[in-house]
Amino acid sequence: MWNRIHVTPIKLKRKYMNKAYQQSARLDALTSPVLIAHRGDKTRYPENTLAAFEAAVNAGAEMIELDISLSRDRSMVVIHDDTLERTTNGKGPVNERTLSELKKLDAGSWFDKQFAAERIPTLREVLEMVDRRALVNIEIKKSAFEASAPDDAIEKQLVVLLQEMELTDSVLISSFETRFLERIAALDSALALAAISTETADDSTVKSLQELGIYSWHGWYGILTTEIVKQLHDAGFRVFSFTINERVVFKDLMNMEVDGFFTDDCLLLRGALGNGGVHN
Repeated sequence: MWNRIHVTPIKLKRKYMNKAYQQSARLDALTSPVLIAHRGDKTRYPENTLAAFEAAVNAGAEMIELDISLSRDRSMVVIHDDTLERTTNGKGPVNERTLSELKKLDAGSWFDKQFAAERIPTLREVLEMVDRRALVNIEIKKSAFEASAPDDAIEKQLVVLLQEMELTDSVLISSFETRFLERIAALDSALALAAISTETADDSTVKSLQELGIYSWHGWYGILTTEIVKQLHDAGFRVFSFTINERVVFKDLMNMEVDGFFTDDCLLLRGALGNGGVHN
C-alpha cells in the first residue's frame, strides 16, 4: 500500500512570468526520456488537484498532464471525468454546474480525508502554480467539442489564455478529437499539438499527423513496436506512451526509444532511471 504524504497548503500568488522558470521549462529544450505526471502524482495524491501537481513537480516530473472541460458558465476546469461522482462529493455532469458550484465540492476526501480541502482547480490556477517549473500537457476532453465553434469554445479560450500568460512555448495541447487540433493550429500555429491514440500507427497516420503539424504522438503502450516508433521518428514526431507504472514495461519502451512516459508514479520511474533499474 502506498504511503500518502501530507502536503503543505499551496500558495497561488506566484508571478508566472518568473525569468528563471522561462529558461527551464520550454518544449524546444526537452530531452528524452521525459517523465510525464499523469493527472499529477495520482499515486499519492487525489488526481487533477493542486496538491497532486505540486507533488509531481517536486518529484522531478519534466511535464505534468491534466484534463480540461467547461463548467456551465464556460470556465475551464481541470477534471478528467465528464461527471462528478468518482473524484468529488458532487453528482451529475460537470458542465451542468457553475464554477462557483464546482468550487464548493470536495475533490480530495474520496482519496484520503487529509485532502478534504482540495477543490477542482481552474486551468489558470494550475498554470500559475506550476509557474514554468515543468512543462504542461493539456488534454482537451473529447466531450467538450462543439461543432458550432462558439466564440467562447474551449479551444478558443485555451489559446487566448496561453497567449495572455505567454506560455505558448511551454505547453503541449493534446486530444483524441483531432478537430480540436485543427482549430487550434488555425488559431495559433506556434502552439505544440499532440494526437492521442489507442490504435496502431501506419502510413495514413503519419500523413494525417504531418497535415496537422503535430509535435508528438501519444500512443497506448500495448500497441507500440520498435517499427512504429522508428516510423514516427523518421517522420519527425516524438513518441510518448501511456500509462507506464511498471519497470518492465518502462524497460521495454526505453529499448524501443520511446521519448516520453505518462505515469501515475514519477518517483518509481525516476528511481529506475537514477539507479539503472530499467536495465535490470
